[in-house]
Amino acid sequence: MMKLQTNYPVDLHSHTTRSDGGDTPTEFINNAAALGMKVIAITDHDVIPPDRIEVNGVMVDPILYAQKKGMKLLPGIEFSCETQVEDVHIVVLGCDYSNPEILKINRKIIESKIYSYQKLLAVLAEQGYPITWEEVLNYDDIPRKPEDVQKKIIFNLMAEKGYVKTWSEAKLLVRNNPDFAVKREKPEGIEIINLAHKSGGVAILAHPYLIDETVKTRLGMMSRAAFIDMLIDGGLDGIEASYTYDKTTYNGSMTKDEIIQKVKNDYSDKVKIISGGSDYHADYKKTDKKVRSIGECGVTLEYFENNEVLMNL
Repeated sequence: MMKLQTNYPVDLHSHTTRSDGGDTPTEFINNAAALGMKVIAITDHDVIPPDRIEVNGVMVDPILYAQKKGMKLLPGIEFSCETQVEDVHIVVLGCDYSNPEILKINRKIIESKIYSYQKLLAVLAEQGYPITWEEVLNYDDIPRKPEDVQKKIIFNLMAEKGYVKTWSEAKLLVRNNPDFAVKREKPEGIEIINLAHKSGGVAILAHPYLIDETVKTRLGMMSRAAFIDMLIDGGLDGIEASYTYDKTTYNGSMTKDEIIQKVKNDYSDKVKIISGGSDYHADYKKTDKKVRSIGECGVTLEYFENNEVLMNL
């Protein structure tokens, strides 16, 4: 892999080909080990983590495989939450992913995704941006089931077809243009927090500063801070401070370091975990611009080992 920037030995937010990342889970573990990582989390979007991965033609336990590479692997899920509020993503870690309630909500999410993504493709075609469902299912020459489709694949195709310059520009176009306003039904954040706890895990709010400063919720208009406080009152365990804001759709004025300090100042005494993660997607396989590396953002090993909640996962 190309030389990437690794700043932290613990990365609690990343993706593989099981959602919209470019590395298979095996490739991700191998790449993380090559970079000297100590703790990694695979947190694919709305997907139950695998209990087996393929290594040299043999199916193995991913946690044990990571251990042999000198790392602790935390299987997780990044749930997209809140139908009316964009970019409310809650990372759950340490859960029993065979819990019937998790499987039930996962099935509901998959059905909602398939319906809304097909509807979005129809709307895009009407507006002069044709993309077929077959192109989505076979994106990047990787055949996938309808339940494995992620919205970012549509954004990637919009960029590759020349409709926009980048996937992030596509995301903003779809989000901000009322003509493309296709909302899928998402679980409420507090529902996912409760689900994580019932399953023996923790719930961490990802990239809080991607949430708009003012949001329209089921309870009416609310500031971002008030919305986050509502999640904390509902049992939220952690908030992501260190994150690759400079390489996503963040349009605020604060730097990454300023956001880290702001989150620490505002929430260190309100939640049990001040988390961090790169949101790695193996971008380097497609571009050399705004490439996110494993461990580019995260937390220190000292913080992880001194955090009782994280160490018990």
